[in-house]
Amino acid sequence: MSTDLSPSGNAVSKRVEELDALDAILPFDRRDQLATLLTDDDVATLKHLANQGMGDNTLRALASDLGYLEAWCDLATDAHLPWPAPESLLLKFVAHHLWDPAERAEDPSHGMPADVEAGLRDKGLLRADGPHAPDTVRRRLTSWSILTRWRGLIGAFSAPSLKTALRLAIRAAPRQRRRKSKKAVTGDVLAKLLATCGGDRLVDIRDRALLLTAFASGGRRRSEIAALRIEDLVDEEPVHADPKSAASPLLPCLTLNLGRTKTTAVEDKAHAILIGRPVEALKRWITEASIKAGPIFRRIDQWGNIDRRALTPQSVNLILKSRCALAGLDPEGFSAHGLRSGYLTEAANCGIPLPEAMQQSQHKSVTQAASYYNNAERKQGRAARLIV
Repeated sequence: MSTDLSPSGNAVSKRVEELDALDAILPFDRRDQLATLLTDDDVATLKHLANQGMGDNTLRALASDLGYLEAWCDLATDAHLPWPAPESLLLKFVAHHLWDPAERAEDPSHGMPADVEAGLRDKGLLRADGPHAPDTVRRRLTSWSILTRWRGLIGAFSAPSLKTALRLAIRAAPRQRRRKSKKAVTGDVLAKLLATCGGDRLVDIRDRALLLTAFASGGRRRSEIAALRIEDLVDEEPVHADPKSAASPLLPCLTLNLGRTKTTAVEDKAHAILIGRPVEALKRWITEASIKAGPIFRRIDQWGNIDRRALTPQSVNLILKSRCALAGLDPEGFSAHGLRSGYLTEAANCGIPLPEAMQQSQHKSVTQAASYYNNAERKQGRAARLIV
């Protein structure tokens, strides 16, 4: 294996070392790539944001978007991302990412140039065909704006021309809104996934605990599962299987302190309750893995060695997909978000009141949570059965 000792190689190596300081935030396999995409000033900005207490998920998204923006700008202009970016560059970004497929068929120069597209694909930064999703473009512009402000600069993100270009481009490049997960991981699907975790290997014990914990705690987001630590667990007194019957068996009970989530802040003291089987599975994993402190769910290498670092949110998603494949289900039809939608769907199917389910899932939007209930109720109702 050769070592790049050129000035540019040394600069990349230095940025890798700098990004190592953010190992709890940035996925390990992304740091080398980001080191080649980002500038020294970019890395310094990310470290400053981390020191200022910016949330891990927000910082992770900013780093990812910044890496994409730097790569796009380098390919589109042969230069690093300027700070602040001129209005013309923002308009070029919109034109490259939101375009009309019909016009592209008539004019190949419309939209993102072929060499820019090929360069982004070579770097693994562009996978989908066609124009980008409007929400993705808006998010990257927002990240661009945030990073500009953190540098003490003023950008042209509020310029009328940019707002008009976005509105017209979105209208010209319609995309069907896709659900985060095509299929919900309801109780029957979860049972199939758990059946693939019946062995005594560490990976089976971990995945069983992960799936049960994520589902039973209200369909936790993959980032929240990846962020769980031993220090977040609080043992509670056993509770009765039937809360209305003192004669029912006692079950183990555990509180998960979630801290800051997507919709809550640390001061909200968000938490979820685990009872019964999920508690037993979680404690078995902790015991078998000899985890005394730090992250609960960790990577296991091919030799059965347990990493000290937490799984990344993407790893949680890949674990669910791999279990789907083992269960004979199409992995493309599921994602980790299916645990969240599946929890609410299952709660609706079991007749659990919506407010009670939302208390466990920590949904803040009644409209969003109720959509799962509405779908379940319509399937159980008579209106769709007039002709069967």
